[in-house]
Amino acid sequence: MEESGGTGPGAHPGAEAPGAYDAVVLAGGASQRLGGVDKTALRVGGRTLLDRVLRACRGAGRTVVVGPRRPTVHPVTWTREAPPGGGPVAALAAALPLTSADTVVLLSGDLPFLDAAAVRTLLGALAAAGDDVDGAMFVDGTGRDQPLVAAYRGESLRRGTALLAVEYGGPGGLAGLPLRLLTAELRLVRPGAGETFDCDTWEDLATARDRIREHGHVLDEWLAAVKEELGLDTEVDTRVLLDLARDAAHGVARPAAPLTTFLVGYAAGRAGGGPEAVAEAARKVTALTERWAEETAGEGRPQP
Repeated sequence: MEESGGTGPGAHPGAEAPGAYDAVVLAGGASQRLGGVDKTALRVGGRTLLDRVLRACRGAGRTVVVGPRRPTVHPVTWTREAPPGGGPVAALAAALPLTSADTVVLLSGDLPFLDAAAVRTLLGALAAAGDDVDGAMFVDGTGRDQPLVAAYRGESLRRGTALLAVEYGGPGGLAGLPLRLLTAELRLVRPGAGETFDCDTWEDLATARDRIREHGHVLDEWLAAVKEELGLDTEVDTRVLLDLARDAAHGVARPAAPLTTFLVGYAAGRAGGGPEAVAEAARKVTALTERWAEETAGEGRPQP
């Protein structure tokens, strides 16, 4: 049964223009190597694996999640495969009637590092390949196809699942079929090794949690988590704010740094929000901190 709508308090529209594609996220697996727990509800960087995937495809016109209904930050349409736990082909067949876009991005719900840029890469590769190609699929680091990190022609998926249903005795016969039976009949392009790391084991989960805390990732991960929690989808130049915080801390006083950046955000919000408003507020306060620092250094005093 279809159930529509966001279930989280911070649901908000995506930053990309909607309607160019629909997304299908498979989130009903048994998670046997995790002892049967709902792995899409496990958290990496304070966000569930499912919410991390949903943020990556937030530009979709409609996102269909196949699996048990659970809270999500982004609005989705829910459905279940028949029978529940029937595998990826059955799940895809349940989701496709709820999509209408020409392109369908198909994702698993346990990809902690998938982002919107990766989705755009898949969409771009499919668009560039021409109408005679059925899909664009990432491969992993060993060159293996990853059919659950891919963009497909919606009609190709519908035709393929219908043919499999005929061959295997109706929609109920799709249960347990591997996705490769479908993709083997499709003409695919492979734009390279994308971000396909998934969490199938507790060791995978620990690796993902360690990775986001590495020096090169932790700030971006933290800011993404904060924006998700607050229902924000504005991209800002964090270097501007970091430079401002540094100048306020050094030129005024250390406690001035967080207070100053808060006031910049507040002022940008009052001005209508958006990256331009943040940049303008930061520019004004940066000039102020420079003037402040000049006075502290004694500029303008007569020389003895």
